[in-house]
Amino acid sequence: MESDNLHEVLANLYNEMMPLASNMIAMAKGLGGLGALFYIALQVWAALSRAEPIDVYPLLRPLAIGLCIMFFPTLVLGTINSVLSPVVKGTHLILKEQVIDLRALQQKKDQLERQILANNPETAYLVSNEEFDNKIQELGWSISDLTSISTMYLERGMYDFKKSIRDGFRELLENVFHASALVIDTIRTFFLIVLSIFGPIAFAISIWSGFSSSLSQWLSRYISVYLWLPISDILSSILARIQTLIIGKDLERLTSSSTSTLDSFDTVYILFMIIGIVGYFTIPTLSSWIIQAGAGGNYTRNINQTALRTTNMAGAVSGSVGGNILGQLIKK
Repeated sequence: MESDNLHEVLANLYNEMMPLASNMIAMAKGLGGLGALFYIALQVWAALSRAEPIDVYPLLRPLAIGLCIMFFPTLVLGTINSVLSPVVKGTHLILKEQVIDLRALQQKKDQLERQILANNPETAYLVSNEEFDNKIQELGWSISDLTSISTMYLERGMYDFKKSIRDGFRELLENVFHASALVIDTIRTFFLIVLSIFGPIAFAISIWSGFSSSLSQWLSRYISVYLWLPISDILSSILARIQTLIIGKDLERLTSSSTSTLDSFDTVYILFMIIGIVGYFTIPTLSSWIIQAGAGGNYTRNINQTALRTTNMAGAVSGSVGGNILGQLIKK
């Protein structure tokens, strides 16, 4: 199953879990009604004790929150999602405009590398079995010929080994790259479902004196988590553009050059993949900059620490592989 289909599964999961918020409305009604009774009684008693006229405006707050609780799925969640969904669609449109089939570009680059090697008589045996067999047949059984045959086998094996390592590591990082986006979307969906289910309770608690900030905190957290997906799309579009430019530079270099080697361009591509993986784990922090959600600090700190550990590990592996490739090129 492709990653796009998994994102659609998560979106459908959110819509299917939304009816569960209705189960909390009855409990929230009782809690909110009791809180409204005490709130109004306290305000009226305080005004009478001071021999002041009763201010009706503050008493409308629990009534307004009560209406939100009664029609929570449509009035609250429906309104917020309707306002924020154009942001998600807009960033997804940016992503669709920027994303090019990188796999097709990479295949085009690999085919061009293979064609350049095949057109060069000195390196054709590395990619063509027919040329390799012809060279073997041209050689005799003298000691120098046997040495040349052994060298050919060794060079071809080293070329295949380097190419396999490069392609395997690149594919691994691409899978981790897509998995990072999926992890962010999965955590986002889980947070939104939990916030939606317990939203009526949070609204009801906010009626009680001393807990009025629960309403603003719930709204800020919900919006902050909701923005993870559009921020992720923007990051993906930027990385897709960078990767496209890198592969484009490779194609220009291969088109204007008569030689092809496994050089540092692939190392740059791999490094940008690692940067993209780390970038996904900074999305919660960036989202909290757009709209402040105070309780997300511990989670953001923990997830960023995990991202740093992952970066150190991936950086060490990529540095080792890139260094070995460049070292072999320098020797040649």
